[in-house]
Amino acid sequence: MKRFDESYLLLEEMVNDDYYPKFLVEKVKEQILHVIRLLENGETSQDVIQKKLDEMTLAINGLEEEFEENDSEIETVARDSIGITVGYVLDWFGIDIDIETAIRERDW
Repeated sequence: MKRFDESYLLLEEMVNDDYYPKFLVEKVKEQILHVIRLLENGETSQDVIQKKLDEMTLAINGLEEEFEENDSEIETVARDSIGITVGYVLDWFGIDIDIETAIRERDW
């Protein structure tokens, strides 16, 4: 089983931007970590992985109101940060799922 790159900073752009409340960035990160854990366990089925990616994306969608309540939103920088992070994770594990497909359930 391959371990994820511990030196990679998940959601770097969001982490480094005070516009995003840290506790909400952590909630987004936790959703991505669910996907990483699945991949670290050796899952290779694209259907199973896509299902987990869809669950991740829907959970992130569910945070949108909480972002707004904290004078923030999942906008361009956040979308890019999430996309870059998910793309890196998929590349790291050699998963051939296009990023647009990976986060196809997004509302942001």
